[in-house]
Amino acid sequence: MSDNKQIQNSENTNEWINWIEEAIDKEHLNYYEYNQFTDIQEIGAGGFGRVYRANWKNTKKQLALKSFFNLNNITMKEIVCELKIQRKVDFHDNIIRCCGITKFESENQISNNYMLVMEYADGGSLRNYLKKNFSKLTWDDKFNMAYQLAYAVSCLHNEGIIHRDLHSGNILVHQNTIKLADFGLSKRIGASSNFQSKLFGMVPYVDPKSFSRRSNNNNQMYTLNEKSDVYSVGVLLWEVSSGRPPFYAEGEEYDVSLILEISQGLRETVVPDTPDEYVKIYTKCWDGEPDNRPTIYQVVDLLKAIITKTDIIMENHQLLNEKELNEVPLSTNNSESRGELSQLIQNFNEMNTKEIDNIIMENPQLLNEQELNEVPLSTNNSESRGELSQLIQNFNEMNTKEIDNIIMENPQLLNEQELNEVPLSTNNSESRGELSQLIQNFNEMNTKEIDNIAVVNEQEKFSTEKDVNRIVGETNDLIFKLYNKGIEWKLIKEQVIEYFHNYNTNSQEIYNWLSNNQNNSNSIFLLGYFNYFGIEINKNNEKAFKLFINASEKDHILAQFFVGECYFYGHGTIKNEKLAFEYCEKVADRNYATGQLEAGYSYENGIGIEKDLKKAFYWYEKAANNGNIIAKHNLGDCYLNGNGVKKDHNKAFELFKQSANGGYSSGILMLGYCYEEGIGTKIDMQKAFELYQKSANLGNEIAQYNIGTMYENGNGITKNKDKAIYWYEKSAKRGYQDAQNRLKILQKESTIHKIKSLFFK
Repeated sequence: MSDNKQIQNSENTNEWINWIEEAIDKEHLNYYEYNQFTDIQEIGAGGFGRVYRANWKNTKKQLALKSFFNLNNITMKEIVCELKIQRKVDFHDNIIRCCGITKFESENQISNNYMLVMEYADGGSLRNYLKKNFSKLTWDDKFNMAYQLAYAVSCLHNEGIIHRDLHSGNILVHQNTIKLADFGLSKRIGASSNFQSKLFGMVPYVDPKSFSRRSNNNNQMYTLNEKSDVYSVGVLLWEVSSGRPPFYAEGEEYDVSLILEISQGLRETVVPDTPDEYVKIYTKCWDGEPDNRPTIYQVVDLLKAIITKTDIIMENHQLLNEKELNEVPLSTNNSESRGELSQLIQNFNEMNTKEIDNIIMENPQLLNEQELNEVPLSTNNSESRGELSQLIQNFNEMNTKEIDNIIMENPQLLNEQELNEVPLSTNNSESRGELSQLIQNFNEMNTKEIDNIAVVNEQEKFSTEKDVNRIVGETNDLIFKLYNKGIEWKLIKEQVIEYFHNYNTNSQEIYNWLSNNQNNSNSIFLLGYFNYFGIEINKNNEKAFKLFINASEKDHILAQFFVGECYFYGHGTIKNEKLAFEYCEKVADRNYATGQLEAGYSYENGIGIEKDLKKAFYWYEKAANNGNIIAKHNLGDCYLNGNGVKKDHNKAFELFKQSANGGYSSGILMLGYCYEEGIGTKIDMQKAFELYQKSANLGNEIAQYNIGTMYENGNGITKNKDKAIYWYEKSAKRGYQDAQNRLKILQKESTIHKIKSLFFK
């Protein structure tokens, strides 16, 4: 019997190995030759394996290698699971990147000793980072760390992923940025392998519901869910505010008694001087009842509100009198007063030595007389440009007014057109990178250090054709993925710009490169996308449409979808609903959710095709099954109203819930409506109000109107006519007719009331 079990486990292990090998063969997964890693050093160990830091190919590029003690069927299955999760969320800046996989092979042993190749986090775990750096952190730093953490978890929940094992030991910090890691991998391996030795170490972060409660009468264990992650986030937010793990005592370990106390409501005490708004957020998160906890999206919104409020205060505080700014001597530490030098240096490489000679000769105050006579200025040797170093040496003795005069007298320094025409992918070693770095570190450097700056293009820089093509390809994939999911176009645009920043580049550089490299369908489409949404250029729908048509003829699926959108709205071409439907149907037939959603909408409303509610339902269901949150809302509508299918309020409620969990404002609105009216669930006015408020804060005009009616009539909340008018006005400004009508009635009633009060006191 045991031999049969061993054979079965071996077969199962081979199944997962085959999956990995196939992913490598199809280039879905990068493979790193283990012998290409150098300077391998162990930096950590856990219950499932060890983590090493290593350099790749004798470069300074550091990566982390995650090994596993026991590569059995269970471990291989969970590695594959982790890789699949990574592929879903790899675009997010606050999630550690999985670079690929490697295989350790020694002379004595050749086996499938797979290791994950991960992004290296130089700050270590959040726990260690706080221990080392807490005294240096301001409240702004803490707010930003908390926001990054919540934002990363919201990305997981957005993809239907529950972490289940959030604690300060598996959250990493890289260059002061939070990086979420290990999506429950170690917990799954540990649970599957009956590994319990570290159970108590994570007790304070675990949803207390899982300690003793049963989910139903069948005595089944409580299942960790999204609200369990929110509980963990609450504890972590407290840890960020305190700098230490919860219930920590030197030399003591957690025990069973702590589990009991937490189950009975024990929580950490508030750290003195913690802002009240922040305390309210984490105490709501660690509420003992999951239903009372906010969603992770609400946590993100609340933290963002705190940060926004702080930024406004800081901006007002930093306003300076322009006259005073000009009179400040530059030898102070006011870095913002050195903008002119930054511009000078930016243009420095574009100047020839004759121009430089003229400037310096006309402005002898920049150099002392001896230096001027000794330095041969008109040389082409880039290493002998000591005059710039000397200029900087004297720069501290000047004020901004003097610098302004120099630049005004020498307009060639500010030739913006030449600056913009510099090719992005240049390999010129005298490029702007080192000068930019010079400015960043200027206050901390002396002129000798400036002279010795290495003129080397780092591998991370946006420099080679291969790098740019990869970024363009991945940006196309990101846009398509988010559209298929049903994310709002404004948010997609923001994520695209953020994605460029992750590669140390920006949308302007990408735009410039695209303008000169229209050699494949991805670059053609992306230039169209820039023109369509006005990224680094004024919107140009005509040009966008031509580019979309060009790319679509090369079988670019996303371009075909956008051609349909252009025909639907008449953007850059004559409106043609029939052609719009044909293009979206092409995308739908290839099993892409964004096309299926549009096909369903066309059939539901008879746009470009004869109205057919059954076909609308068919396409909405297809798109919903492919994960589109808008389609889930629309499918819920079908079940609610019996459009193309038999009415089913329970199914409607579940679909609205799924759409809401994905962050779709109309899905959140309809879930609130279900709670208000008791559709597929019990009436709960408090939940209805909370959901309407969340949707309203996302800009949904119907939700804003519904909050107004609740305040006006006192439904589930205390009557407040002023607040009712406030929400009606917000909804009316967004064009909602019912709100405009109701606002007129209330204003008329208010006028009558004032008149009566004058005559009948």
